[in-house]
Amino acid sequence: MRRFWILTVANTRSYVRDRATVFWTLAFPLVFIVLFGAIFSGGGGKASLGWVDLDQTSASAQLATAPGLTGVFTLVSASEVDALQQMKDGKVQAVVVVPAGFQAAMVAAHGGTSPTSPLPLVLYTDPSSSQQSQTIIGVVSAAVAGLNQAATGMSPALTVQLKTLQSEGIGPVQYLVPSILAMALMQLGLFGAIPLVEQRQNLILKRLAATPLRRWTFVGSNLATRLLIGIVQAVVLITVGGALYGVTVLGSWLVLAGLVMLGAMAFISLGYVVASFASTEDAANQIVSVLQFPLMFLSGIFFAINSMPEWLQMIARFMPLTYLGDALRQVMVGGIPFAPLAVDVAVLAAMTVVCFGISARYFRWQ
Repeated sequence: MRRFWILTVANTRSYVRDRATVFWTLAFPLVFIVLFGAIFSGGGGKASLGWVDLDQTSASAQLATAPGLTGVFTLVSASEVDALQQMKDGKVQAVVVVPAGFQAAMVAAHGGTSPTSPLPLVLYTDPSSSQQSQTIIGVVSAAVAGLNQAATGMSPALTVQLKTLQSEGIGPVQYLVPSILAMALMQLGLFGAIPLVEQRQNLILKRLAATPLRRWTFVGSNLATRLLIGIVQAVVLITVGGALYGVTVLGSWLVLAGLVMLGAMAFISLGYVVASFASTEDAANQIVSVLQFPLMFLSGIFFAINSMPEWLQMIARFMPLTYLGDALRQVMVGGIPFAPLAVDVAVLAAMTVVCFGISARYFRWQ
C-alpha cells in the first residue's frame, strides 16, 4: 500500500508539472463554460428593429410602445425604403411594416366585427442569421397574438407576414455554406503550421536551408499548395451544396474567388506566426486548438454577434474570421453585413501583411 501511495503522489506531481495537460484538462473546459454561458444567457444588447408605420394612428403608436417590443428591441422609425436600406447596411436587424388600416382593424375586432381576412403585419428578417431571426419572429408574433386575444372567438385581426430582402427563395442550407467555407479556410491556414513545426523539429528545414534551394521558393511553394487546396475546398462545398440543396451564388464569382484566396492567405499567414513561436509539434497543436475554438464560436459564423454580450461583441470585432465569414455571406447569399465589404477586405489584407511580417522576423529554420 505504501508503494501505491508513493507512486500515486509521483504521478500527480508529474501531471501538475505539465502545464499544458493541466490547461486542457481543467482550464479549457472552464473557458468553454464561460463562453457558451455568455452566448446563451441572453445578455446581449437590444437588437435594432426598423419601424415603418403606414397607419399613423394612435393605435399604431401604442403598438410601438408595447413593452413586449420595446423591452427587447430598439425601434428605429423610418420610411419603408429607408428602413430596408438600413437593414441592408446592417444598421437594423429586422424591419416591421405596420399596414394602413391597422387601427380600423383593431376597432372592428374589439367591436365584435369579424374581419374577412387578417391584416398582414409585414416582418422582414435576415435568413443568414437564423438564430437571431427566429428570436425576432417569436417576439413579434407574440405581440401580434396578444393583440388578437382581445377578439376572443373572432377570426384573428392581424397576422405576421414574413419576408426577406432576398427574392430568390434561399433556404437555410444556402446560408450555412458561407460559414462552413469560412471555417474550412480558417482551419486550412492554422493547421498548416503543424507540418512546418514538424519539419523543423525533424531537422528537415535545416537540411533544406543547406541546399541551393532558396527560402522564398520553399515558402512560395507551400503557399501555392495551400491556396490550391482552399480553391478546391470552395469548389467542392459549392458544387455539393448545389447538387444536393440547390446552393447558388448570388454575387460575383470573381469577387468570391478573390475572397477565398484572400481568406486563405490571411489564415495561412496566421499559421506561419504559430509556426514561428511553437517549439514542438505538440505545442503547435495546442496553440492551434486554443485559437480555432474561439474563432469558430465567437466570430458570428454560427451564432449571431448581436445576440452576444457587449464584451463578447468587442472580442468578435478583433477576430479575422468575423470579417471573412461576413464577406462570404454578403457575396454568396446577400446577407446583412456586419461591416461594409471594403472593410472586410481591408481587415483581411492588413492581417495578412502583419502576420507575414511577424513570420519573416521570427520564423526559425532550425
